Amino acid sequence: MRHITVYTTDKEYNHFIELVKNLHYVKKIETDEEPNEDDLENIKAGLEEVNLFKNGKLKTKSAKDFLNEL
Repeated sequence: MRHITVYTTDKEYNHFIELVKNLHYVKKIETDEEPNEDDLENIKAGLEEVNLFKNGKLKTKSAKDFLNEL
């Protein structure tokens, strides 16, 4: 499977997306406007961790310790 990146103007964007959706050989369309399910799940998990931290149920590391692990 091959990957293509296309840059178009805002004016032509919707027309282009509709055109591509009607091509039988296009299997998946990813745009910068539609986050995929993995992105949404990661954001949701991050927010849950923030809430746990705020409620004192989760300990965090210092930025220094975090960077030292990298």
